[in-house]
Amino acid sequence: MIYRLLAINIDGTLLQSNGRLHKSTKDAIEYVQQKGIYVTLVTSRSFPSAKKVAKALKLNSLIIAHSGAYIASSRDKPIFVKRIAEDVTYEIVRLLEGFSCQIRLVHEKYSLANKSKLNHNLLAKTVFSSGDPIFYSQQFVDSLSDTILDEPVTPPMIEVYFEEETDLQDAKAAIKGMFSEIDIFQLNNLRFDIMPAGVSKLNGLLYLGDHLNISRSEMVVIGDGIDDLDMIKEAGLGVAMGNAPVELKKAADWITRPNNQHGVTYMVKEHFRKQQPIEFLRKMNILKK
Repeated sequence: MIYRLLAINIDGTLLQSNGRLHKSTKDAIEYVQQKGIYVTLVTSRSFPSAKKVAKALKLNSLIIAHSGAYIASSRDKPIFVKRIAEDVTYEIVRLLEGFSCQIRLVHEKYSLANKSKLNHNLLAKTVFSSGDPIFYSQQFVDSLSDTILDEPVTPPMIEVYFEEETDLQDAKAAIKGMFSEIDIFQLNNLRFDIMPAGVSKLNGLLYLGDHLNISRSEMVVIGDGIDDLDMIKEAGLGVAMGNAPVELKKAADWITRPNNQHGVTYMVKEHFRKQQPIEFLRKMNILKK
């Protein structure tokens, strides 16, 4: 099979656990681009945060951000965007404020969050700031519902971090019972993301494939999280990182090394060295697209 697109998750996949890109990873991405492979990032991060990583990799391609709700190469010219309506956002925030949780409205231009302090979920505030560029405005307010009542927001995604597992389950059940306009994806026992209905990493990837005239069978996907599962199942070649959960590894066609052992580099060099450059394949009439 000839592969024409490589889709890579960011956290836990491209990045090491210290949040950095290794030089070998940058070299591997450059190597695969030189072969004419279209490289994209597929992430739950905001677009500015994902773009920061893309810039470090010298990628000018379209990026699938906000878990598939925002696809663009530049912030002001998305080819696809889907948002949670103002009234739905407000009602969800009002409901969530009844729980001990941190709520983050993730817009492509800024993020807005409450100041709730989570005692043993200190990761929340780290996640809020670790990958976001300096120019990406991050506001923390005392009352999120009061703020968006005065200045309504239509975010592509809402991130919610809980203090207790039982609160997460109760809030999840309540939101699902009240709103058909959104989908909830639970990432772990203390976090879920809320997206517009029908939005997912897989659907974002398929939309990009249609835009580029690349079929799913011509795609390679590398990921490490449970939210990468559908992409890995549906891609022509689904690759799980060595640090991925067992469920993801079982669904994958290929398992590479962990992110701290340069898993992306290993996979790219092992697989794509066997594939001739896309331009050569076209000249030889092997690839007709």
